[in-house]
Amino acid sequence: MNNLLLKKEAAKFRAENGLNGNDPIRLKSLLQKINVISVFAPLSESFSGMAIKAAVNNQISRFVLINSRQSLGKQHFTICHELYHLYIQPAFNSQVCITGRFDKRADKNEYNADVFASYLLLPTEGLLEFLPEDEIRQKRISLKTILFIENFYSSSRRALLYRLKMLGLITSEQYDSFIIHVKRGALENGYQTTLYEPGNDNVVVGNYGSLAKTLFDKEKISQSHYYSLLTDLGIDTRLLKDGAL
Repeated sequence: MNNLLLKKEAAKFRAENGLNGNDPIRLKSLLQKINVISVFAPLSESFSGMAIKAAVNNQISRFVLINSRQSLGKQHFTICHELYHLYIQPAFNSQVCITGRFDKRADKNEYNADVFASYLLLPTEGLLEFLPEDEIRQKRISLKTILFIENFYSSSRRALLYRLKMLGLITSEQYDSFIIHVKRGALENGYQTTLYEPGNDNVVVGNYGSLAKTLFDKEKISQSHYYSLLTDLGIDTRLLKDGAL
């Protein structure tokens, strides 16, 4: 799938889910709305996430796992990457992902997912709205502009730089200079560094817990298995066992 088609698919996905073409996406709210069970957990640094799509009782169930050890901006990009697998890629079942490489030589679906994610997270019209005209004319984008855009869209630095490079607005040398000392640059320009740091350990979005309770009530899983699933959510099951609540 070429980049124009991926851009079109990203715009279509936004429209189908009631998202304005230029606005930032509240990704956790979106995941809950479209019923994608999402688990954030500390994983190996080399592992960004994974997606699973399966038919259960004639209904499609979708699941994503996101590495909470990576920065929040990278997590947001990874979520959008996984949405490509779950909603756009034909005949998809499951995929373990290392996101943000934009490598055409690697798995073509991983490249497509990266490009789709960059369009979904950073819509072209929104980028152009926030790029100063003089910086566009000179093809010299400032760190001040980069920081504003990536914080507005809660984007990873790499995803934004990829888009700017593809638009011909930064060179490979400028790309390399902007990809380092990210936190320092943010602090020097008055931005908090939360976007560039890990977070969301053991956060769950969706009805994971409700499904576990339903399985337990229907005696499909044992109490110990049910409590194990709740523990995965960070819930202190001693409160349930002791009848403290």
